[in-house]
Amino acid sequence: MDLFMAISLLFLCFIFFIYKSYLRKRNQNCYLLGYECYKASDDLKLDTETCGKLILRNKNLGSDQYKFLLRTMVNAGIGEETYGPRNVIDGTEETPNLSGSLSEVDDIVFGTLDKLFDNNGVSPSEIDILVITISMITSVPSLPARVINRYKMRDDVKVFNLSGMGCSASVIAVDLVHHLFKTYMNSFAVIVSSESLIPNWYRGNERSMMLPNILFRLGGCSLLLTNKSSMKHKSLMKLKLSVRFHGGASDEAYQSCTRVEDSQGYCGFSLSKSLPQAAAKAVTMNFRVLLPKTLPLRELVRYATVSFLHPKTNNNKGKTPSLNMKSGFQHFCIHPGGRAVIDAMGRSLGLNEYDLEPTRMALHRFGNTSAAGIWYVLSYMEAKKRLKKGDRILMISLGAGFKCNNCVWEVMKDAMDDVNVWKDCISRYPVKSTANTSFLDKYSWVNELEPQPNKKIEKIKN
Repeated sequence: MDLFMAISLLFLCFIFFIYKSYLRKRNQNCYLLGYECYKASDDLKLDTETCGKLILRNKNLGSDQYKFLLRTMVNAGIGEETYGPRNVIDGTEETPNLSGSLSEVDDIVFGTLDKLFDNNGVSPSEIDILVITISMITSVPSLPARVINRYKMRDDVKVFNLSGMGCSASVIAVDLVHHLFKTYMNSFAVIVSSESLIPNWYRGNERSMMLPNILFRLGGCSLLLTNKSSMKHKSLMKLKLSVRFHGGASDEAYQSCTRVEDSQGYCGFSLSKSLPQAAAKAVTMNFRVLLPKTLPLRELVRYATVSFLHPKTNNNKGKTPSLNMKSGFQHFCIHPGGRAVIDAMGRSLGLNEYDLEPTRMALHRFGNTSAAGIWYVLSYMEAKKRLKKGDRILMISLGAGFKCNNCVWEVMKDAMDDVNVWKDCISRYPVKSTANTSFLDKYSWVNELEPQPNKKIEKIKN
């Protein structure tokens, strides 16, 4: 009898252990139920004429800076319909204020959250986890507190305010939520990613600090995630894996992208010459962890074999072996940080123009919207009806620090075809060329300016 009781007890413990493991595994899932990207009003568009006026009214610029900006604007991959901050459009960028900055953030955060809650049938009171990632502005009370107050969320909502994470913040937030889901079962989480441009528009003349003015534009996004197994059939995508790398221990990487003051006291982002090397190292180190976990074994074996034989062959013509990324992923959401970033990522990953099209078009239409950029890329794929059930999407984000963060998603349904912010323009894309020749046509006279400041002013006035 005692033996029977002991065996029964062991059996029940075994069943309990199996059931507990099942529950733990089930709640480790992370599903994307919906997302909304922000599109500003048409009166905030930075077309050629508006950008030209903005540049010419900067009294700190000389002819050399005008030529640099003209050349950069033409080749940056930015189109005519991106959106800029209100103070830049109104001509008051010299005197930014807190109320204007918070108003800009409110428009983006509340605008995307209103749509997110309405479109997914989830009430703000159901949200268990709230993560806000807006790097370059702080307020008291905090930005998450503004959201909680606006939507009257529960007093036990778990709040996280990620600051200073830069363009990689939304992927970091997804990884954070994924880990939190392991502790908080049957939960809803909301992530809001954007950037504050009004107080951070650079007004000086340092070349390394002028480039962000050309690339960064108004934008943002809100995401709704859950680990509820009952919501699986409603989800758009399921997170399969996330990998993060931070190279901030290296001084070169740490200083490659920093917010500093120039010699005149103007604050802005400084992009150093070490940035490409820091980015390349971050991507390489990240992929050393990511690819063995995501690419099929046959591709890893093929790569290992070719790499072993490569030095022994005399006809390789200097080409080095590379992994076939498409053996593990069907789509690539690359951070639309700029044309040079996209080109470099395309070469290193062996991608063709079809693969890079969503990223190039997101940059052309909306510019670099910081951490929200990859979600504009995903939205383009949806609008073009590229996504099918079972497809795997690799999101690649880069950020100051220097960081490279990736996540892999699996598409859960065939009907991912929401046009979102692309509704009024998707029929015009893809464009044949992303070069902004309108700038060259309108401001080609800048190249005729002589370096003397007086002649520059005369030419502008005429």
